[in-house]
Amino acid sequence: MPSFKNKTIFISGASRGIGKAIALRFAKEGANIVVAAKTIEEDERLGGTIYSAATEIEAAGGKALAVQVDIRSEEQIKAAVEKAAETFGGIDVLINNASAIQLTDTEHTAAKRFDLMHAINVRGTFLVTQHCIPYLKKGSNAHILTLSPPVNLNEKWLGPHIAYTMSKYNMSMMALGWAAELKKYNIASNALWPATTIATAAVKNLLGGDALVKMSRKPEILADAAFYILSKASAICTGNTFIDEKVLQAENIHNFDHYAVTPGGNLYPDLFL
Repeated sequence: MPSFKNKTIFISGASRGIGKAIALRFAKEGANIVVAAKTIEEDERLGGTIYSAATEIEAAGGKALAVQVDIRSEEQIKAAVEKAAETFGGIDVLINNASAIQLTDTEHTAAKRFDLMHAINVRGTFLVTQHCIPYLKKGSNAHILTLSPPVNLNEKWLGPHIAYTMSKYNMSMMALGWAAELKKYNIASNALWPATTIATAAVKNLLGGDALVKMSRKPEILADAAFYILSKASAICTGNTFIDEKVLQAENIHNFDHYAVTPGGNLYPDLFL
């Protein structure tokens, strides 16, 4: 298993939830974590800021750089990437985690919400990756990991919330496109998605409240899956849309009870599967 000690991992949206869980997993391995997110003042409904996440990362054994960045702004992206490379000497891994969600049909999706999802999920992911590529080319076992689902054209996912679905599928198509585009530089690109809902602020506040949280898994399952993906040689582990359970099963891990918010309880399947 390769060492992540002193490797630099740039994570968008790492102030809370899945992004922070991934950050803490690699902090335990001694990695340098760039917390690239927007929140600098805590919202009680969401919890966490770039600074509180950085404190937790350093307590877990990693080095942290907290950088306020709204990935709708190319100037802020460029500044954050440059500061990360200047601070740690480069970038080895990019994790595209930041995302916006609204599960509404066409008639009930306001233009500003459509624009927000596409500005963050699609344009933001594209631009963060674009500005990281020059550093990833020089990185050690360089990887891009994007939190997005397999492309599933079943009408179940197209009909109810096409605006959100399009934005997430665009992220997955970019992940697959980068695998082909960047293979000659030995930069891997993969996507990762959970088999069940994950206990995050978005699930609680936007999707199903405490009842759905109780039927979800903890973000740590995605963090562990990310660890195994990023441990693979970039030259051969690329062009996949992974599901967290499948990644862990391939590592001979079959008991997921400790990831459940309610061990032994019913689990709610995530979108797009």
